[in-house]
Amino acid sequence: MSRWIVWVILLSVLPGTVAAAQSQPSNDVAPFVSVSAPAFVLNHVRVIDGTGAAAQEDQSVVIANGTIQAIGPFGSVKFPGTYMQFDRTGYTLIPGLVGMHDHLYYTDSISVQRGADGVLGEPGLFVMELPYTAPRLYLAAGVTTMRTTGSVEPYTDLKIKHRIEANLMPGPKIDLSAPYLEGKPTLFAQMHELTGPDDAKRLVDYWAEEGMTSYKAYMNITRGDLGVAIQQAHSHHAKLTGHLCSVTWREAIALGIDDLEHGPVFADTEFVADKKPDVCPQGGTKSWAALDINGPQVQDLIHDLVSHHVAVTSTLPVFEAFLPGRPKLQQRVLDAMSSESAQSYLIARARIPLDSPITGLYKKEVEFEVAFSKAGGLLLGGPDPTGNGGVLPGFGDQKEVELLVEAGFTPADAIRVMTLNGAMYMGRQDHIGSIAPGKQADLVLIKGDPSKKIDDIENVETVFKDGVGYDSKKLIESVRGQVGIR
Repeated sequence: MSRWIVWVILLSVLPGTVAAAQSQPSNDVAPFVSVSAPAFVLNHVRVIDGTGAAAQEDQSVVIANGTIQAIGPFGSVKFPGTYMQFDRTGYTLIPGLVGMHDHLYYTDSISVQRGADGVLGEPGLFVMELPYTAPRLYLAAGVTTMRTTGSVEPYTDLKIKHRIEANLMPGPKIDLSAPYLEGKPTLFAQMHELTGPDDAKRLVDYWAEEGMTSYKAYMNITRGDLGVAIQQAHSHHAKLTGHLCSVTWREAIALGIDDLEHGPVFADTEFVADKKPDVCPQGGTKSWAALDINGPQVQDLIHDLVSHHVAVTSTLPVFEAFLPGRPKLQQRVLDAMSSESAQSYLIARARIPLDSPITGLYKKEVEFEVAFSKAGGLLLGGPDPTGNGGVLPGFGDQKEVELLVEAGFTPADAIRVMTLNGAMYMGRQDHIGSIAPGKQADLVLIKGDPSKKIDDIENVETVFKDGVGYDSKKLIESVRGQVGIR
């Protein structure tokens, strides 16, 4: 697999200030809280419930004490007269997004670190932690739950999670992944290189004790280290995913892996003719160029994944950023970046050749994801805010939904990938991931109708987390010009 491909890899809503807060937010949180009433009703709202079902028009959604109490056509739902009521005509309510390949870091200076000559200097690629801007952007975009899917600054990640849970800073609920389980040689300056199975076991145990709840294997891990890591993660009731190369997908499935990242076109090397055991080969993606997604080899892989209940995480935005002329430049993205990060991204974008081989591989990856989902596979979604710097936290999660629709999913099914499917993988489907009575009020209020125009998913006005509403525009404005700095 080519190395450059792999590392690629309310009260604006509710007028006026709502009193009777459920809890007292800190000074860093309070400016963004727009809805804090203990009980309220959203009337005349369109509901896309996250199950893949068609949108329901003119609904009333009753929320009290952070929980969804009732849903039904306007006028049919009963609730106490003391509940605050708000007319949300023209708005759509979807479940809070569950980002399954999100990071609290970002490749902020990629064109400087790896210039036009492609040479990466010592000690390797360095990525920037975003403890301030990333949580705010995720929440602003509607991400109420996220998995970090690999950590480069684990103690910072732990502090972010604890601060959010203590209501000291705004952000989503976080399933924290431990530092990468990586072998030799790694491209990244911030990654440890495993020395063997005992080291893998030690690290899994250590980070479980520190509070990490997920694990991720990386490109150069060996089969022996991966097998031990999976077994040890499961002993802690945690799951392990992988962005692999040295170990093939079929080998990882046999070892008991829970999830595989990015899709196989960019990460599975099993079809490389001269593949050596435990070695990440050059040009691995070329082996997929000639494969037919409907042919026996790929269909057998899909059957193996589905029969072993192995999920696949789609990360289309990070690959779209390597297509010539894509994505369409958005002012909101450039406004959020620091000037240095924006310059780095625009330089990297300009270097993409018009005949980039990624174009055909991207289309093949899209075909695989559609086929995997139709076969009953659990497809997850996330943006992977890395690559050439064009994918940002939060905005990228919305883009993932849009790209799934472009791939052929219905808007309702694409939203399900980014909501209920993630909740199911995490075993939290009884609490989050869809809109139903008894579930946590993790919801996104959108101006417009993404069931007809999926781009409307970007028009977030209020994000509810446990029934507390956050002003999306204020959160985005608070990070203007700072992504890549803090």
